[in-house]
Amino acid sequence: MRAADLRDLPEGALREHIATARRDVFGLRMQHATGELDNTARMRGAKRELARALTVARQRGVDLDVKTRGGREAPPVTKAEAEAANG
Repeated sequence: MRAADLRDLPEGALREHIATARRDVFGLRMQHATGELDNTARMRGAKRELARALTVARQRGVDLDVKTRGGREAPPVTKAEAEAANG
């Protein structure tokens, strides 16, 4: 998808596109590691697609820092974050 197309997407669709692109990059990386990937140029294209989408998201100020596990928000990592979350 071109950057102009990504700029036209609503925030939710952009987040979904980024998640899909991340899964694609991961899958291609696994295929490459196991020797199953025939066309290694696909890795380059997939990484560029992800970078393009992340750039548009950052330009728009979309918050991508919320990491989820199974649909729930991930627990805080540091003690300060835990205290801030517990209030």
